[in-house]
Amino acid sequence: MHHARQHAQIHTAERRRRLAHEAARLIAESGIGDYQLAKRKAASRLGIHDDASLPRNHEVQAALREYQRLFAGPDHAALLRRLRQAALQAMEFFAAFSPRLLGPVLDGTADARSPVQLHLHSDDQEAVARFLDDQRIPADVRVRRLRMDRQRNAEVTVWGFAADGVHFELAVLPRQALRQAPLSPVDGQPMARASASQLERLLAV
Repeated sequence: MHHARQHAQIHTAERRRRLAHEAARLIAESGIGDYQLAKRKAASRLGIHDDASLPRNHEVQAALREYQRLFAGPDHAALLRRLRQAALQAMEFFAAFSPRLLGPVLDGTADARSPVQLHLHSDDQEAVARFLDDQRIPADVRVRRLRMDRQRNAEVTVWGFAADGVHFELAVLPRQALRQAPLSPVDGQPMARASASQLERLLAV
């Protein structure tokens, strides 16, 4: 009985690994940004319809890093550096709003389609809009739902624009979110974010 259970666990772990790598390939090659969608497509392609075999988001993220390291190599490293340098310039430009970098550009899984995602902080909801207008930066606006903590969701304003071939997404959060980052859709933990000085250190490595 013990051997049968152990065999089943190994079989499930192997299917999870295969699904994680197939989902990572779909994300890298098709530009799918939704991990859940990528996992469902991977399961359909591999004919695996057992929920226990579905990998966690962080497993897909790890597989994506491995895929990019193996198949993109120096080109990916150069792209990532360019996006991080663009992020640093934007953070210096928006310094008044205590910007924080997050997402694929920070965690290293960005590709050519990835926007530079920044959190800007202000208790004045119109401050970023006025700043963009004063600087004559044409930007589109939409609303995104974020999990601020285990109990609260919030709809935040997100400004989008492109500069020098790089797309930027600026989410406007209240000042208190500087102390407590919203929860990540990847693993449900507080989002990994970096200040300008932390990003400078990352670029210096």
